[in-house]
Amino acid sequence: MKLQKTVLVTGGAGFIGSHLCRKLLKNGCDVVCVDNFYTGQKRNIEDLLDNHHFEMIRHDIVNPLMIEVDEIYNLACPASPVHYQYNPIKTIKIGTVGIVNMLGLAKRVGAKILQASTSEVYGDPAVHPQVEEYWGHVNPIGIRSCYDESKRVAESMMMAYYRQHGMDIRIARIFNTFGPNMAVNDGRVVSNFIVQALRGEDITIYGEGDQTRSFCYVDDMVDGLIRLMEMDKFAGPINMGNPSENTIIDLAKLVVKLTGSKSKLIRKPLPEDDPVQRCPDISKAKKYLEWSPKVKLEDGLEKTIEYFRGII
Repeated sequence: MKLQKTVLVTGGAGFIGSHLCRKLLKNGCDVVCVDNFYTGQKRNIEDLLDNHHFEMIRHDIVNPLMIEVDEIYNLACPASPVHYQYNPIKTIKIGTVGIVNMLGLAKRVGAKILQASTSEVYGDPAVHPQVEEYWGHVNPIGIRSCYDESKRVAESMMMAYYRQHGMDIRIARIFNTFGPNMAVNDGRVVSNFIVQALRGEDITIYGEGDQTRSFCYVDDMVDGLIRLMEMDKFAGPINMGNPSENTIIDLAKLVVKLTGSKSKLIRKPLPEDDPVQRCPDISKAKKYLEWSPKVKLEDGLEKTIEYFRGII
């Protein structure tokens, strides 16, 4: 009789995926990490390679995967604009062909599957804060569409398999998340600001810096994803993020303060289709998962700064 769950984490060498692998191992699971290292980094999981309950497979989920597992967390996808815009066709394939392959695998072996969706499905939202019932305001032909629309298609595929085959699915709409194991060059605002501050470079603010984001520390996000997977028959979608809203310029000033940097703030034009406001309504997460972020922004930034000090 099998007692220990085998859990597949695609994108397991990535930022959130590597933390998720660690937490699942700590929870007593056998973990299979799949990554093609397009954006994932070996150093994120190298300390796990000697763990007998951890297995690393180099594989691209655009190609079918034959494996026996009990649960699938599908996190495979470049998640920062720099990376997903570098090869937009690849991004679309991961979000469409990749999810079809993962759903096919889940159907064949009877596994639960969680799709790491994104706040980007809301686009530049006309509703604030964003609730799950909001359909979004997305430019289908803009430079961000390779990511936005492939994630929307992935949600559609998840729901199609749910309705047609009665599969046990979960859709998590992940808002801005930060913490150790972020890539130096990923172009996300937190890592950008920290790296620039530690190097004493000018900190780049796009627009006036009054656009808002919400920032969730990675430990809180991983806890939420696991709670969602463990829910009994709860498809979602469900927002996962920090409802505390911060302006970009306030974030930059806080990073300068915490790093003790002498960096100056400079302004550049806003990128195309950059959202003005991004903040989740997490009422459903609180109600159904009994989940809300616990780590304060400043505490999470201090841990993230310490990580970047060690790799720069």
